[in-house]
Amino acid sequence: MHTLVNDQLKHESLRLLREYQLSRSAEIRNQLVQLNFGLVRKEAHHWVNQCTESYEDLLQVGCMGLIRAIERFDTTKGSAFSSFAIPYIRGEIQHYLRDRGCSVRIPRRWLALRQQSVDITQNLRVKLNRQPTDREIAVALDISLNEWQEIKLAHQNREPLSLDTPMRDAEEGTTSLGDLVPDPKYRSFQLAQEDQIRLQQALSHLEQRTRDVLEFVFLHDLTQKEVAERLDISVVTVSRRVKKGLDTLKKFMSGADS
Repeated sequence: MHTLVNDQLKHESLRLLREYQLSRSAEIRNQLVQLNFGLVRKEAHHWVNQCTESYEDLLQVGCMGLIRAIERFDTTKGSAFSSFAIPYIRGEIQHYLRDRGCSVRIPRRWLALRQQSVDITQNLRVKLNRQPTDREIAVALDISLNEWQEIKLAHQNREPLSLDTPMRDAEEGTTSLGDLVPDPKYRSFQLAQEDQIRLQQALSHLEQRTRDVLEFVFLHDLTQKEVAERLDISVVTVSRRVKKGLDTLKKFMSGADS
């Protein structure tokens, strides 16, 4: 039943998005906001536990992100609107919290569980001979699947992506996330909001293992050898996944401009 409702929601959203691309009708846009408001509620619920802002304020800000996603979504690209919209909603809320000077706090218990998950994930990977699912990790941590997913989200959003974080490569010198951003005016200490959203979208298109490798290299500043040890794979595999991931990200970021 739940799957049927989701399918109906996706079908109706896609129909209205196609209509909106042609008409730019405010009425259709408002229907789309109402239809996808659950995405905003879910994101606002996550952030209200980490800041001092009210739930209602976060809903309003999140709606602005949802509207931006509706304005920019391309129905010909074939991607799901929900996957496209969430980074816009999240980015708008994060931007608002930074402007308000709100420090996002992660509960100490979540930090401890995140630390435990590193060893648990590695042990499960060896035991299962594959990447463990979120549900399997949650069971091993003795917490609910929902809480584990919130812990992951909090960790991913703890710090803004750094434009200048280097990735050392023996063959090609160094690369940074800034190389993925085509506009030189954004070569500053931090990704511009628009490009941060686009980069988060691009990361979501990568397979999980490749995304893990890039996050360890870029966001946690680990060497390729350290990443290989952490993920129990060879350094050659890490290097290949870095190159493959960067190629995919560059194509996505370039495509977003065309």
